Amino acid sequence: MFDFLTSGQYDVLGAFWVTVQLTLYSAAGSLIWGLMLAGMRVSPVPLMRSFGTAYVNIVRNTPLTLLILGCSLGLSQTLSITLGGGTSKEIGFRLAVLGLIAYTGTFVCEALRSGINTVPVGQAEAARALGLSFFQVLTLIVLPQAFRAVIAPLTNVLIALTKNTTVAATIGVAEAALLMKEMLENEADALFAVFAVFAFGFVVLTLPTGLLLGWVAKRVAVKR
Repeated sequence: MFDFLTSGQYDVLGAFWVTVQLTLYSAAGSLIWGLMLAGMRVSPVPLMRSFGTAYVNIVRNTPLTLLILGCSLGLSQTLSITLGGGTSKEIGFRLAVLGLIAYTGTFVCEALRSGINTVPVGQAEAARALGLSFFQVLTLIVLPQAFRAVIAPLTNVLIALTKNTTVAATIGVAEAALLMKEMLENEADALFAVFAVFAFGFVVLTLPTGLLLGWVAKRVAVKR
């Protein structure tokens, strides 16, 4: 039933390695972009608040497939933006990471904003009374506590991001979902086995992440 795994025709581990790379690069970028958006959402500057709110509400409610296709068609094919050049596979990979960051950053932003709201207002007011700027209050007082409160929601975002990497197959990125599609077409007599292999692969990627970060969330939770 699982003869296709030993035939040498399919690089299953390589496909999952691309999925892992997509997840890691997108997670790092989403955390940075989400932090910036969260800062905008709570900023005292009306223009920044308006931009952050509009961006989050629009992008979060836009299908991820459209965003990634927009990056491919709009940036690469229309504007000839290659994000560093390279082969078509490398360009597609970078564009997929960009689309995932643009989308996932909105969920990171909202998770962080919910954590910011758990920090007592009096702490920020006391910091401002000492002469700290908004940036100093946010980075030194508020965000360290907010992160401890939102590890569990951020874990859910990371797991969702891992599964969302399958959308990169729409622009030809050679990750797990694209290989699974090819195998389903070629191995019609082993459909259940193909599904089982890829389901197991995604469980291996997501389950340890959830267990580990869930344990971390309990250890660092803020006692109120």
